[in-house]
Order: sequence, then C-alpha cells, then structure tokens
Amino acid sequence: MPELVFFSGTMDCGKSTLALQIEHNRSARGLAGMIFTRDDRAGEGKLSSRLGLVTDAVEVEDGQDLYAYLVDHLSQGGRADYVIADEAQFLGPEQIDQLARVVDDLDIDVYAFGITTDFRSKLFPGSQRLVELADRVEVLQVEALCWCGARATHNARTIGGEMVVEGAQVVVGDVDQSADEVGYEVLCRRHHRRRMTAASARAAALSPDVLPVSPS
Repeated sequence: MPELVFFSGTMDCGKSTLALQIEHNRSARGLAGMIFTRDDRAGEGKLSSRLGLVTDAVEVEDGQDLYAYLVDHLSQGGRADYVIADEAQFLGPEQIDQLARVVDDLDIDVYAFGITTDFRSKLFPGSQRLVELADRVEVLQVEALCWCGARATHNARTIGGEMVVEGAQVVVGDVDQSADEVGYEVLCRRHHRRRMTAASARAAALSPDVLPVSPS
C-alpha cells in the first residue's frame, strides 16, 4: 500500500542525503519521481546535500496546491511513481493534507523530509501536520553531535556565534556561516537550554578564572 512517510531529524543528520539516495535508487530502476522542495540552501528549485550532491526540484510556493500540481502533471502525460518533499517543515499544513491526498487518491508513495522543531524548540506547522497524518514517522539514525560530543537534539539559530531565541520562524541559513550571517548549529538539550554554542564555549574556555585575593 502507498504510504506517507516522514523522515525527521535535526539539521546535519543526513535528511537530504537520504532523499537523494531514494531518488537515485528508484530512478535507477526506471521509476519517475516528482521532487518538491522549499528554501533549499543551494537555491531555488534545488534539492541538495551538504555532501555536495544536488538535483533539480520543483520550488513550492505559498498557497500552491500540490495535489492539483500532480494531477495536472499526470493528465498531461507525465509520470510520477513516487513523490519526494524535502524541507517539508516549510510547507503549510494544508499542503501536507494535499500530500496525504496524493497517497490516498492517486496511490503514490510520498517521502517527506524535514526537521520537527525550530530554533525555539517549537513545532513547525508543516512538521506538526506530518506527525499527525503520516503513516510512519522515521527518526534518522545518523546522529548529529553537539559541540560537547553528546547527541544533538535541538536546532539553534546563531548570529556571530551567539544563540538567539527571537525572530521569524523561517530564516534561511546554514551551518558554518560567517560570523556576520544568520547561521544554525545543532546542540544537545542541556546546551540549548543554557544557550551555549561552540563559539561561546570556546570563549568561556579562553577566559582566565579570576581567583579571589584576600589582603595580606
């Protein structure tokens, strides 16, 4: 039976790499897929991995009806044996409903990839709807690591290496950005709660301890 599967994890855990692997495996068997994406790091209409792999995709717009897009594609003689939706956290809840309808009404497998929570540890609306509707939710087993070596469970937004907890939910950035840019870093829960990034931890380690001095 066709399924709606949500592959979830933190940033840097290999979601887009897995999406590209699924695309490769199925296209190598003569299947044709439809790839949707939104705000990929490589630019508009791209699905990319930090390993350097990239392929073309359909850039999803606000309010776009993904079910209608598939129906139109099929009615014009196109093929779609499966659907991949990367950066699915950026899709609207109604677009997730449309992907579920693709599975139920068109009998097409849909593989969605995305992070669950934002930099404030709040659910993205698209991810929340996927958790509610998906036939399966798969947490990726490639563990991203916090700077301390523990398993990373939270995504942090940074500016100049400092963690920020206010601002719009969606701001496109990436790991390893320059100090002046909005960047992201994965942290364990302890250091996310303490707002301690790799940069702030290094700064703390370089600061000499001030010892109390009593008068002689």
